[in-house]
Amino acid sequence: MDKTEDLVAEIEALGQKLDAARQMVGRRIIGQTTVVDQVMQAMLAGGHALLIGLPGLGKTRLVETLSTVMGIRGGRIQFTPDLMPADILGSEVLEEGADGTRAFRFIPGPVFCQLLLADEINRASPRTQSALLQAMQERAVTVAGQEYKLERPFHVLATQNPLEQEGTYPLPEAQLDRFLLQVDVEYPDRDAERDIILATTGAEEAEAEAVFTTEDLIAAQALLRRMPVGENIVELILDVVRACRPDDPSAPKPVQDAIAWGPGPRAAQALMLLTRARALMDGRLAPGVEDVIALAKPVLIHRMALSYAARARGERLGGIIDGVVEGLTRHEAAA
Repeated sequence: MDKTEDLVAEIEALGQKLDAARQMVGRRIIGQTTVVDQVMQAMLAGGHALLIGLPGLGKTRLVETLSTVMGIRGGRIQFTPDLMPADILGSEVLEEGADGTRAFRFIPGPVFCQLLLADEINRASPRTQSALLQAMQERAVTVAGQEYKLERPFHVLATQNPLEQEGTYPLPEAQLDRFLLQVDVEYPDRDAERDIILATTGAEEAEAEAVFTTEDLIAAQALLRRMPVGENIVELILDVVRACRPDDPSAPKPVQDAIAWGPGPRAAQALMLLTRARALMDGRLAPGVEDVIALAKPVLIHRMALSYAARARGERLGGIIDGVVEGLTRHEAAA
């Protein structure tokens, strides 16, 4: 086989393995197909995901299940108002040896894992939230001037309560940009909720089993980056991201009138990776327009902000992004 045939065979084999992983997760996570798919896409792309929803919708259960199914070591931090950066990163302690000598020893914090659940991340102060910045971007932390590498792969899945709830702090823009996408966790529909209560209140609950290993996941992330992307998809990604910047000449009037600041280059990088991941999970060999349409809002919505006037008018970011994508895809279809 030539290199193209090898790549096709690898993509098809990975697609089958991902389908098995998705079914395994579905044994414990009922009625949240889109949420599961988007979080798995973020992991395939080698990035982090921000899960937003009310308490009790299974966000923590999802992270624990994914840790098992994807074969990586999980960790958990419960964010609270009194949490300090050292509680996340670790700290140095002064120890005295048997001979009376003293030396500092680094005790790693819970960030030293492969899949970190940052639970209710916006309950902690901005200073503590920002302790994750270096870890998310560089896969390393610095304590007392010494850099410590994190084990690969490293993913942060952060859960956030709606900002309208009391006792929450908005995440800094720099940290929001580190998340590949925002996943909105909604209430399940009636049939799904019925299945949930039957599955979780009996004598036994379904258990998850490993489908991937750490090496499998790292190989899948490398394969994803070799997946071809058509020139029309690259141009569409650029068109969508740039049209959401209010000072860009291509921005439509609704964006210019309502958006205070728009997405940076990381948004285009995230959209490029995630469209590949979505195509892969659907068993396709290359991403299409439908992948850009499906992922534009999750990728862009936390990287943009409404102006004060737009908020006063009751406008919504999701509607503006949908309008941008609809206009561009309609134009491409016509062309």
